Amino acid sequence: MKTDLVEINQTRKNLRVEIPSDLVDAQIARVTEDLARRARIPGFRPGKAPRRVIKQRFKEQILHEVAQEMVPRALQDAMRNTGVEAIDTPDVRDVSVEEGQALTFTASFETLPDFDPGSFETLALRRPSSVVEEAAVDQALDRLRDRAARFDPVEDRGAVDGDTLTVDLDRWTFRAPRANEGGERTEAPVPDGPGTAKDTHTGVDVTLGAKANPPGFDEQLLGLEPGATKTFPVHYPADYAITELAGHAVTYRVTVTALKRRVVPELDDEFAKDLGQFDTLATLRARVRADLEQEARRTAERELRGQLMKQLVARVPYEVPASLVDRELDRRVEEFAGRLMDQQIDPRRAGIDWRALRDSQRQAATEAVGGAMALDQIARREGLEVLDHELEQEITRFADQSGRTPAAVRAALEKEGGLARIASGLLREKAIDYVMARATIASE
Repeated sequence: MKTDLVEINQTRKNLRVEIPSDLVDAQIARVTEDLARRARIPGFRPGKAPRRVIKQRFKEQILHEVAQEMVPRALQDAMRNTGVEAIDTPDVRDVSVEEGQALTFTASFETLPDFDPGSFETLALRRPSSVVEEAAVDQALDRLRDRAARFDPVEDRGAVDGDTLTVDLDRWTFRAPRANEGGERTEAPVPDGPGTAKDTHTGVDVTLGAKANPPGFDEQLLGLEPGATKTFPVHYPADYAITELAGHAVTYRVTVTALKRRVVPELDDEFAKDLGQFDTLATLRARVRADLEQEARRTAERELRGQLMKQLVARVPYEVPASLVDRELDRRVEEFAGRLMDQQIDPRRAGIDWRALRDSQRQAATEAVGGAMALDQIARREGLEVLDHELEQEITRFADQSGRTPAAVRAALEKEGGLARIASGLLREKAIDYVMARATIASE
């Protein structure tokens, strides 16, 4: 068997293979003999038709079966003999097979050549500050107060800014709102008048001052008390975000059924006790600070790793193989679709431009693949490996998170082929730790 390996670029290879004619003819004879025993040819008893007749009648089928049988084995042998390893399924083309001639074909595939990731001491990283200022602690405590706010009923006055009104609401719009040349309808519809459409909503909460309220809506509700009813128009500006309402007038009738005011608790010891875990405000503040400091350290670590990965990707001396990028994009899209389904959203009906989503992720996917390639190369060069007990620890961690036994998790991973993926992730983490220990890291 003859082979000719051609380098298209640093990662893309073409392998041309030629199988000698004597081997091809022998395979043709075997396929013909097998077909002769099964074929039913008019005028001949089963298995008695001349082999010449079989070859003429079933030529295309015979040659197809010969190629199907010989090409995969020849490709496997050729790649082993040339010492190359494909990272994706080779694209086999230009298959030529005829009796009395050599069988030839070309396989195109991508590889990952070895490269030198360079000296790790020359990697210059800057660790972001993880200092938490007092202002950040104060903001976190304010957020806790906001979440603990209660709504008390108001009975002795009308609505003021910041109050929340519960209302029953009728809304009238024109059935054909875009009536004039400018596409606007500025006169307010008469309730239940000709050409109007009515929408009714009950138990709607409206907070005066909220950004989502229609323009001029809050002013109409100021001073209203429970039981009050008011009818008024609202004129939407031409640049309003909801295009169906932009440039149009709408008539509302609002009946107030309840009025509430938002009360934020005082920041004191009683507030800390109400959270159920703290005796004093000082204890609560200390816990908030500790949580913020822990998150700041995690954020700083993520940013530091991000710097490292960008520098490692830059050391990959060739273009990241497209097949690996496409594979990473598939994984990201599947993961996104899975998150939608977890939220009871059908990905097929979510109105998502999946092509645009893939395009938006391409750069990040390329960097992720390049980083993984660099880490794998570092692990090979430095002789890093994942030990059995380390893999078992990771399986146990997964088991604890999922509430299953380690044996059940291992069985599921073995069935899905996931053990190699877990080991690969652990090995890359080892490579990151190895490089981090040798890189030059300055603090902000």
